Amino acid sequence: MKWWQGLWASAEVTLVSLTAEHARDAADVHAATFARPWTDGEIADLLSRPNVFGYAARPAQGGVALTGFVLVRLAADEAEILTIAVRPDWQGYGVGRRLMDQVLAHAHRERLASLFLEVDEANAAALALYRKLGFAAVGERPGYYRDRQGDRRRAIVMRRDLASPRKGR
Repeated sequence: MKWWQGLWASAEVTLVSLTAEHARDAADVHAATFARPWTDGEIADLLSRPNVFGYAARPAQGGVALTGFVLVRLAADEAEILTIAVRPDWQGYGVGRRLMDQVLAHAHRERLASLFLEVDEANAAALALYRKLGFAAVGERPGYYRDRQGDRRRAIVMRRDLASPRKGR
């Protein structure tokens, strides 16, 4: 993507439910984003579970199959973001924010009490986004992530409490 196309990238992204048919493209996005990428089989397996859902971002004008995706697991009245990935050439243009907004809307519709995620301590852009969205650090996992050189980094565990928890749980 050219630098000037990114000025309108978030307006040109369409969000759809992530399905097993997206697994190969989602794995490609994950591989471009993480040092230890998930395979299409791992993604498809997660999506086959009744308590896992996700959203995919596609460019409205075509081009690459996916610009990003998010996978979420439900557990009682909580949800955990298992992974969120945005193609490097689409980072910084609002794709991650759109995906997170979609997950938060889903969580509110389901009347969940809280939403958890973990993020690499070195991912300043993601940390800033999550803080802006109301997430707060609640713990850490030392040495959880590896970068492409093999160095280990800490995962910051974050939680956002949601306003309307489910009744009776």
